[in-house]
Amino acid sequence: MTEILILVAIAIGTILWVELVRDSYHTLAHYWKPLGKLHNWHHRVFRPDYTPVNDTIYCQAHWYNDVPEALVMLTSSLIPLGLLFAYDFPRYYVALTGTIYTLSFLITAISRAMGIPYAEELTDITHRKGDFKEIPSHFMVNRPYHWRHHFDDQDAYFCGTFTILDQIMGTALSLKGKKIAVTGASGSLGKALLKYLHLNGAKVIALTSSQGEISLKIKEEIVNIPTINWQINQEQKLISELEKIDILILNHGINVHQERDQEAIINSYQINTFSQLKLMDLFFETVKTNQEKATKEIWVNTSEAEVNPSFSPLYELSKRALGQLITMRRLDAPCIVRKLILGPFKSNLNPIGIMSADWVGKQIVNSAKRDFRNIIVTINPITFMLFPIKEFFVSIYFKLFTHKKQEQLEIIENLKP
Repeated sequence: MTEILILVAIAIGTILWVELVRDSYHTLAHYWKPLGKLHNWHHRVFRPDYTPVNDTIYCQAHWYNDVPEALVMLTSSLIPLGLLFAYDFPRYYVALTGTIYTLSFLITAISRAMGIPYAEELTDITHRKGDFKEIPSHFMVNRPYHWRHHFDDQDAYFCGTFTILDQIMGTALSLKGKKIAVTGASGSLGKALLKYLHLNGAKVIALTSSQGEISLKIKEEIVNIPTINWQINQEQKLISELEKIDILILNHGINVHQERDQEAIINSYQINTFSQLKLMDLFFETVKTNQEKATKEIWVNTSEAEVNPSFSPLYELSKRALGQLITMRRLDAPCIVRKLILGPFKSNLNPIGIMSADWVGKQIVNSAKRDFRNIIVTINPITFMLFPIKEFFVSIYFKLFTHKKQEQLEIIENLKP
């Protein structure tokens, strides 16, 4: 049994190896001009709807880019085979798995380069035309994920099948040129997020209930941030702004600490839960086109109160309710929804916080660039263990016992005699 597991691990390892070689080759093509001249043919092929500019360029792009790329993969696939043979591994031939895997890419690349009928439709999966039926995938490259490499930022999203290298390099999400709005922007974390998003090339917008414009000191310079003033229960007024925004970060909140009267209960749920859900649903309404499905996102600060006590019961209850509802809503979300699960950082809401808001903001941005969908920033190791388990089982529970409205109508229709 142990031997079988070792052989399976080697086989999978050889596939991951050639994929890392391919992604490294692709990345190098964007930084080394001689290789870039060949790779640029690939970027000349497609329009934003994934239709080829013309058949000639499509075929040439495969001769100049895909075929050489597959040959590099094929050559590198022999390295594991040679190492196992050199060390007298009894079943060294299992390393041929990567070679056979690579041959499938070489054969299909040649068939597309030769213009063989139906080769494009059957083998060029990430460039198929049509509406996107899913959001950018997390671990595997799909059409909307790869679309961003062509039409969002060509210096990011380098991976071809698995997203491992992009996650390592921090190129799984490009913030360059993105219009990003942050609620709770006048608070400590809000300003930290604005700062690090700005440093990563984003066009940031501050959404705040406070009066006046927000400005930041970044690298000894004063940067004035475009500011939009809004109030709770006036979320609908922001719809025209939300249509222009690529990423919405829901970060506003209230902490009534040890209060438990009716007003404290209403304010906690209204601000920490229902206002954020309303803004999220309004933002979802703006996600319509393929470009919006590929590039729009929501980040929600739910806090580690989802799984741990916060010693502020109403803050904990309202944030936990928000977290559960976000888990449910993102089952059908038309765009990526990230959770920010944050431990205690120093702010007006929590003056005795342990972490600095600036450090937390930096970690959030760095984690998002590595495509973490649940971004945990805390000093509490228990959160890193409990949250993934809780999120997995709650998500499964919601999948089993809830349905979209259309699915419910279909179920009712099927039950009719």
